[in-house]
Amino acid sequence: MEPNRLDRQGRADLSMRAPALIVATLANFLTPFMGSSVNIALPAIGAEFGADAIVLSWIPTAFLLAAAMVAIPFGRIADIHGMKRVFLYGVLLFTASSLLSALAPAASWLIVFRVLQGIAGGMIFVTGLAIITSVFPPYERGRAIGINIGTVYISLSLGPVLGGTMTHYLGWRSLFFAMVPLGVTILAVAGWRLKGEWAASRGEAFDWRGSLIYSTVLLTLMSGFSRLPGPAGIVLILLGLAGFAGFIWFELRAESPLLNLRLFRNRTFAFSNLAALINYSANFAVGFLLSLYLQYIKGFDAQSAGLVLVVQPVVQAFFAPVAGRLSDRIQAQRLSSFGMALCTAGLFILTFITAQTGIAMVGGALVFLGLGFAFFSPPNTNAIMGSVERRFYGVASAMVSTMRLVGQMLSMGLALVVFALFIGNVRITPERYPALLASIHTVFLVCTGLCFLGIFISLARGKNQKTETLKGSS
Repeated sequence: MEPNRLDRQGRADLSMRAPALIVATLANFLTPFMGSSVNIALPAIGAEFGADAIVLSWIPTAFLLAAAMVAIPFGRIADIHGMKRVFLYGVLLFTASSLLSALAPAASWLIVFRVLQGIAGGMIFVTGLAIITSVFPPYERGRAIGINIGTVYISLSLGPVLGGTMTHYLGWRSLFFAMVPLGVTILAVAGWRLKGEWAASRGEAFDWRGSLIYSTVLLTLMSGFSRLPGPAGIVLILLGLAGFAGFIWFELRAESPLLNLRLFRNRTFAFSNLAALINYSANFAVGFLLSLYLQYIKGFDAQSAGLVLVVQPVVQAFFAPVAGRLSDRIQAQRLSSFGMALCTAGLFILTFITAQTGIAMVGGALVFLGLGFAFFSPPNTNAIMGSVERRFYGVASAMVSTMRLVGQMLSMGLALVVFALFIGNVRITPERYPALLASIHTVFLVCTGLCFLGIFISLARGKNQKTETLKGSS
C-alpha cells in the first residue's frame, strides 16, 4: 500500500486496520504498565536509595514532564515525516531507556533514565492514536479507540498486581527489565506487519523555535510547582505563564506553526481538550497517593496494595470498549459528562479515608473512578479526533496526549505542593504518618472540587461532533 493512497482516499485498506490496531495496542501496554507498577514500587525504591518523599514523587513526575514536553513537537514531526517512523523510533528508545533504568545506580540516575522513557513515551502516545484514526473510518473509529484505550486499562490492571508481585519477589528493577523483550517484540511485529506510511503534512516546515519555547515553558511551570510554596516556585510559575503567552503570540504569527491555534475555534475540539486536562489533573494522583496510603498507613506489602489498586483499571478495561462503541452513536457531551460525574463521586468518597477505613470503602471508590474513566475517555478522545481534518491528526493526537500528560503532571504537582507544606523534604517515617494522611485528604478534597467543575466544562462542548473544516488554517 503506497502512502499517497492514504492521502487520496482518506482511509487505509481494510487489510491494514487489524495490524495497525494490534501494533498500536501492544505499544499502548508499555507506558501505562510502567507507570502503575512503578507507583507500587516507590517505597521499595525509596528504601534502596534512601530517597525522601519529594525525590520519590519525581520518579513518576520526570516521565510525565518529559513526555508532555515532546508530545506536540513529535506530533507535528509525525505529520510531516511519517507517523510510523516516529512510532518505531519511540519504541526503540523506550526499550533502551528501560534497560538503563533497570541498571540505575542511584535515584538521580533513575530520574534521568525516566526522562528518556518519557521522551519515548511521548513519541508512542502521539503516533499510536493517530495511526488508528488514519486507518479507521469515522463510523468504526470509536470502537477502535475504545479497544485501544481498554488495553491501556488492562495494562493498568496488570501493573499493580504483576508490579507488586515482581517487586516483592524479584525486586523493583525487574519491572524495567521486563519491558525490554516486550519492546523488541513490538518492533518486530511493526516492521513485519505495519506497511506504508502516514504523513499528511509532508513537505511542510517544522517550527523548531516554537518547539523550544513550548518545551521550555512546560519545564519552567513544573519546576515552579515543585518549589512551591517558596518564592522561587512563585517566580518560576509566573515566568512560565508569561512564556505561555509569548508562545501563543509567536504561534499566531508563524508561517508553519507547531500548534495551529485556529483548531481551538472548533468548540468541540477546545472544550473536549479542556475537559481531558481537568479529568487527568483531578484523578491521576490517586494511584500514587493510595499506594503510599496502603503501604505506609495500612501496612500492606507491595503485592497486597497492588491487588487493591487493580480494582479501578479492571473496571476501566471492561467498560472502555463499551463506551467506545456507544460514542459512535451517542454524543460525547452526554457520555463524557456522565463519566466525569462518576469520577467526582469516587474522589469524594476518598476524602473520608482514615487509618481505620475498611478496604471495601476504598474499593468502592475505585469502582466509581474506574467507571468514570471508562465513560469519559473513549468518547472524549473520539470527539477530539473526529473534529479535525486529516492533516491535523498528528497534532490532534498530540493534544490528546498533552492534555493527559499535562493533567497528570499537574496532578503530581499538586501532590508535590501539598507534601512540601505538610511533610517537608524528609523521609516518610511512622511519626510522619499523620502528616501524610492529612496531605492525602487535602489532595483528594481539591481534586473532588476540580472534577466537579469538569462536569460543566464537558457539558459546554455542545452536541456537534462532526468534523469542522478550518478555513484559512495553515
